[in-house]
Amino acid sequence: MAAIVTGLIPILRTAVDTTTTYKCRSLWFGFLCMRLVVLFVAEMPWFKLDADFSCNTTQDLCTRGCFNQHFDKPVMVAWNFFFILLVMSVLLMELFASHLRSAAQKRSSRQRNTTGELEAQGKSVSVGESEPPGKMVIDLHKDSGTVGFYLLSTVLRIMVEVWFVYVLLSWNLPKVDEGPFKCKSAICPEIHICLVRAAPEKRMSIYALASVSGLVIVTSVLFCLYSIFHYLCKF
Repeated sequence: MAAIVTGLIPILRTAVDTTTTYKCRSLWFGFLCMRLVVLFVAEMPWFKLDADFSCNTTQDLCTRGCFNQHFDKPVMVAWNFFFILLVMSVLLMELFASHLRSAAQKRSSRQRNTTGELEAQGKSVSVGESEPPGKMVIDLHKDSGTVGFYLLSTVLRIMVEVWFVYVLLSWNLPKVDEGPFKCKSAICPEIHICLVRAAPEKRMSIYALASVSGLVIVTSVLFCLYSIFHYLCKF
């Protein structure tokens, strides 16, 4: 539990403490928090995967050989890697929003300098022109380039999630979606019968992760369609 709290704190802090916001920003950070919680719960049945794998042999070397042969693709490391990619897809828009904020501050600074010069010349300046911007809200109606970059980060998020679902259903699920299986390795030429314990819990964890990814994919696709028709096509 300490690990999940430690991971949630910086995500929540970034989502709340901000000077720049944009449409659906809280939604993406909410998905990050939900993914982190589900990822922590889903990894619990996999913590002792080597202990859950057993074969009808007394030789540990043969059992380990069959284990490496059966689980020939990464599991939890791959899951954590895809979570990092998901975070990067969200932070990509955060970096762009920070760039827009910095550009706005530079324009405001130049405007204040111009205002000071006009006041020195005795010309009146409205208060709104001289006040620095507070919390900046990105208006996607005004700049199609910003919408394009936002769509790019969303498409990257969709690609990451689709790739993750493929890994879950093609790499991981078949390894725990079967009963006892025969194993014959180069180390031990004899045929052994091996079994993975707690297979229903492991399958459930995969289904949970795939469900969250499916929700993110559907939401992201709908947001892309909405942004294209609403901001670019002006429908």
